[in-house]
Amino acid sequence: MRVRIDKSKLQGKVIVPPSKSYTIRSLMCAALTKGKSSIINPLISDDTEAAGEALEKVGIKIDKNNDRWEVTGGRFHAPEGDIYCRDSAATLRFMTALSCIIPGKCRLVPSPALAKRPIEPLITALNTLKIKCYIEDSAIVVDESKFWGGNVSMTGDVSSQFVSALLFLCPLAEVGLNIRLTTPPESAPYIEMTLGCLKEFGIDIIASPTLQFFTSDFRKYKPADYKVEGDWSTASYLLAAGAMTGRTEVTGLNLNSIQGDRVIINLLSKMGASVSAKKEITTAANSKLKPIRADLTDCIDLLPTIAVVAALANGQSRFYGIRRARFKESNRVTAIKEGLGKMQVEVTEDDDMLTINGGKPVGATIDSFGDHRIAMAFSLLGAAVGDTVIEGAECVSKTYTHFWQTLESLGAKVGKNV
Repeated sequence: MRVRIDKSKLQGKVIVPPSKSYTIRSLMCAALTKGKSSIINPLISDDTEAAGEALEKVGIKIDKNNDRWEVTGGRFHAPEGDIYCRDSAATLRFMTALSCIIPGKCRLVPSPALAKRPIEPLITALNTLKIKCYIEDSAIVVDESKFWGGNVSMTGDVSSQFVSALLFLCPLAEVGLNIRLTTPPESAPYIEMTLGCLKEFGIDIIASPTLQFFTSDFRKYKPADYKVEGDWSTASYLLAAGAMTGRTEVTGLNLNSIQGDRVIINLLSKMGASVSAKKEITTAANSKLKPIRADLTDCIDLLPTIAVVAALANGQSRFYGIRRARFKESNRVTAIKEGLGKMQVEVTEDDDMLTINGGKPVGATIDSFGDHRIAMAFSLLGAAVGDTVIEGAECVSKTYTHFWQTLESLGAKVGKNV
């Protein structure tokens, strides 16, 4: 689908969608819990549907209503056929770990795009723990075996999801599970989110202050009524919309959240936007934007958002800690560089740094590379400068099914299928 965005002033109030990360994590915890748990205010999107379908394939019952999913967990059976994980990296990685305790053989099939993303460190870690796990024609195969646990080391600078995947297994290991990271973790807040979710289901993992060592405490999962908070990653687009073109008010956010992307309010404020964060409403309004230097190591998903804001700031912005952005739904460094280049913004790429010389971008046709975050971010820049077309615009359904409708409700001039 192609979407055209003409110059628009975006203003209004929006309720932020629920957190994708917390929805998927709570689903995994509920599946591992004997009995019935409730996921309250779940995000309904391609990725969360993929997680739910994967769990149903192995015997977990999920009764879905719009604002509550009832999950009956604790009883797995061997899957009948492959488990398709769509484009959801969290589903593929978490289910790879959970497959260790599922009867029979599990064959997890990623989308072609997901198959390009890293998973080898997780497979190596499971192999170290005597789990037969391997890649077969891009699918991940896990054979049934007794999960004894033990000691395992893995790198912390590729994906925090590898660590989270193992953390779900910690209380299930027969002899305990000790996880040591050989490098400091990147996107550490996502590990903290996993630990927090586990705690809601009765599991209190012992973690070192640096999040480089974890050990199990032999507790059992307990049923929970888990309420999913608003998604700060998604809120970044809604707040940036106001900072770039008008004034937006976003409700449904937890200002005390441990989500790493909560720093978007600090970043926008440092760039000159008028930002107000109160208990019920977080507001961002347009003002003269200025360049910034920021380390995105713990909030790498903000790179597309903050990059398009920087394109409007007259001067040079530098973003550090961006290496892992190359291994997301797309190579986001390349996608940003190419997209901004088409809009006549100079971008310089280094191994772990992106430099943007902002000023006066112009409209252009932008390839989303099938990446929801690229499509959403460049739509905001399109609203700021006009005459912009986003190709592959349907990819936003991965996390924000109603994104284009929301943008229109804020006053965006959007034309679909142009």
